[in-house]
Amino acid sequence: MNQYLLSIYQPDGPPPEPEVLDPIMRELGELNEEMQAAGVWVFAAGLHPPETATVLKVSGDDVLVTDGPFTEGKEHLGGFTVIEVEDLDAALGWARRLARVLSPLSIEVRPFAG
Repeated sequence: MNQYLLSIYQPDGPPPEPEVLDPIMRELGELNEEMQAAGVWVFAAGLHPPETATVLKVSGDDVLVTDGPFTEGKEHLGGFTVIEVEDLDAALGWARRLARVLSPLSIEVRPFAG
């Protein structure tokens, strides 16, 4: 079995209004429960907005610490799900279902190394 990261990218800005977000979160909860029942769900988490990030980078003998996201962009990593499945095809199957629940957000699928 291999583990895959299903990264959820969302646009910068405030979250949708509750009347839009609540049904999506309900469907997401149902999909997470289905993944758990299927034995593929490892864990999932949402992230705070990118402006809460802290970035550390070595510069000579110093480690520079800066506030904010590593990269500036119109989208950011908003959350993720880790699954453990047989192969990429199985991971893509779950990712397709996640993408449908979270449409129009993008889902990136990447295997863990090792």
